[in-house]
Amino acid sequence: MFFSAQKICAGYSRNQVVHHVSFSLERGCLMGILGANGSGKTTLVKALCGILPHEGTCLLENTELETLTPKQIAKLVSYIPQRSGISIDISALDVVLMGFNPKLKLLEHPTKAMTEAALEALDWVGLGGKEDKNYLHLSEGQKQLCIMARTIVSGSKLLLLDEPESALDFRHRYRMLDMIRSWINSTQGGAVVTLHDPMLALNYCDNLMLLKNGELLDILSPKEDSLEKMGQALSRIYGPVSLQVCRSRSGREILTMLKEDEQ
Repeated sequence: MFFSAQKICAGYSRNQVVHHVSFSLERGCLMGILGANGSGKTTLVKALCGILPHEGTCLLENTELETLTPKQIAKLVSYIPQRSGISIDISALDVVLMGFNPKLKLLEHPTKAMTEAALEALDWVGLGGKEDKNYLHLSEGQKQLCIMARTIVSGSKLLLLDEPESALDFRHRYRMLDMIRSWINSTQGGAVVTLHDPMLALNYCDNLMLLKNGELLDILSPKEDSLEKMGQALSRIYGPVSLQVCRSRSGREILTMLKEDEQ
């Protein structure tokens, strides 16, 4: 097993938000998390990467993450939040170079090879030529792409993303998911991503966790499960819905979710 989480409980102060969530992730797989606002998606992802104190165990290739220091975890796991938290004037290139921080000693500067890799990553995410631009002056979508470039150079094995598509327009939402899929294929790592858009989740994820009130309702496999089964499960989150298969002009099958009338 590449990654597994067992009986994860987490919250804020005395308010427990996530309750005994367990799942596993095979190498090369993309796991999506769907749930209504307040269902515990962000809390769960923060617990998995060690940002939030939690109960339970996370194993990455048989290494218990709870036994590692934050710097050791950062070498193995990359986390992309909805907002980066960067509030100082810094170039896009320097943001990407942060991805090398876990590999550098105190006061050690990035090497020429690291800088070249950072420039290649910026170009790959579509920000080529913007390496000297102030990160704070980028659009929210460009900031997400810049943080994605930082993740690419980090060399992590597990990628955790919290609604990476939320600040992106229609075209770049699909590009972001394509990039995540490409990263997984090239590294043979794995990714867990919370998504706001169930259509993206259904068409890009190998498996889907459904959360409600901090509890795991079901884990779906869009390529294997029937439309009826998935529709019934998703209705527990979104109200009455049904799934249909559409075809693009190229002939590719695309799952769509339709809102049904209340009974």
